[in-house]
Amino acid sequence: MNIMDFNVKKLAADAGTFLSRAVQFTEEKLGQAEKTELDAHLENLLSKAECTKIWTEKIMKQTEVLLQPNPNARIEEFVYEKLDRKAPSRINNPELLGQYMIDAGTEFGPGTAYGNALIKCGETQKRIGTADRELIQTSALNFLTPLRNFIEGDYKTIAKERKLLQNKRLDLDAAKTRLKKAKAAETRASQLNSARLEGDNNMIWAEEVTKSEQELRITQSEFDRQAEITRLLLEGISSTHAHHLRCLNDFVEAQMTYYAQCYQYMLDLQKQLGSFPSNYCNNNQTSVAPVPSASSNVIGSSALTSTSGLVIASPTNLIDLKECSGSRKARVLYDYDAANSSELSLLADEVITVFSVVGMDSDWLMGERGNQKGRVPITYLELLN
Repeated sequence: MNIMDFNVKKLAADAGTFLSRAVQFTEEKLGQAEKTELDAHLENLLSKAECTKIWTEKIMKQTEVLLQPNPNARIEEFVYEKLDRKAPSRINNPELLGQYMIDAGTEFGPGTAYGNALIKCGETQKRIGTADRELIQTSALNFLTPLRNFIEGDYKTIAKERKLLQNKRLDLDAAKTRLKKAKAAETRASQLNSARLEGDNNMIWAEEVTKSEQELRITQSEFDRQAEITRLLLEGISSTHAHHLRCLNDFVEAQMTYYAQCYQYMLDLQKQLGSFPSNYCNNNQTSVAPVPSASSNVIGSSALTSTSGLVIASPTNLIDLKECSGSRKARVLYDYDAANSSELSLLADEVITVFSVVGMDSDWLMGERGNQKGRVPITYLELLN
């Protein structure tokens, strides 16, 4: 029974406090009550915390979009995270493209130039997919998680203490208002001293003033204490910025690693495939030999000239071969598809016989493989001793 009485009294006290705060808040909005202003330093800290929260949320959400553009996948990952379960592994777009290329190249035939190129491109795309997966994991761990911890942890604590500070301020201002009204009533009662009842009123209002002053001292102390707690929490925002700066550096490093890996993968792929510009031939024009992008293995690249956007190599050791009437063995550096019947298709690493023909363009040699014969670009060859 005593417990029930205590709960009823506590409920009534809480309801009274809530009503007092509501009345004070309404009167402040209507301009009928004074409001205790926070000091400028605390206001600046509150503004800084709110600004940090807003921009952290925006950066976090947009980073998630950058790392996972598919909104359905993001929702699925969010649900699994809330359920504290690991999301199932999903093949990403580069990996899927790579698998399609490998399957197509296998069906076309790895021995064909196009099939071989598709397989090489597919393997590179799958490596890029793996790098993309590593970027997402590293960024989520080192960048997104600390931002989310701030929003869901530190800032929630700050918001809770800020709300409590607001309630303590309303209690303080309500106590000030009650004291002000009690003093005004006491003054009016003291002016009416003719009747005995009025004398009793003087005593009543004097007691009310004393009670209000005591309540004001209590609410002022609670407000000051809560303001100090809130200030200490808000001053930690500077440490939060420093921590987020370190996380940002980790994110940039992860991106740098990812893009460097992708660049290296594509550079290696370009060296394997070479450069295959379109060759347009007619009866009045002579085709120009295509030039691979890799220059380290191209034979005798002693001079480079630019013609219509193409870089043409002039290897000195093959020029010597052109000036003699003999033939030599040469290793093919890159796959090459013949543009017409006068040319010979090549496969990387095969060895063919090459020799010069009087009147042939300086960028071409005559190649021979068994019974097959045709023109071959000199930039795709490495002369063997």
